[in-house]
Amino acid sequence: MTSATGPAGGVPGNSGFQGGRMAGDLGAGAPAVRRADLGTKPSFRTTEFFVFLAAVAAVVVTALVVGGDADTADPFNAEQALRYVTFLAIGYMISRGLAKAGSRRRDVDHR
Repeated sequence: MTSATGPAGGVPGNSGFQGGRMAGDLGAGAPAVRRADLGTKPSFRTTEFFVFLAAVAAVVVTALVVGGDADTADPFNAEQALRYVTFLAIGYMISRGLAKAGSRRRDVDHR
């Protein structure tokens, strides 16, 4: 007796083939198995984003708090603070680029 999906009882010599499906495949009524997402998270949902924000806030607060007296120059001025924020931003962009480069998801839609 045969069915539309294949011969009943499987194919001789192929123990994995059972009536049109491989042994172990999910049937129509079985719950779907969720695949692991192989891509990267959006940047605002990562720990490195929050560390970046905390580091920028620390630099800004330090630049505001640390100041020179009337007789001395400001040891940590706005120019230095902006330089450090720029370095942090560059580091963050490099880390996101490395995360995206290690991603297994490839976009095939070239619009």
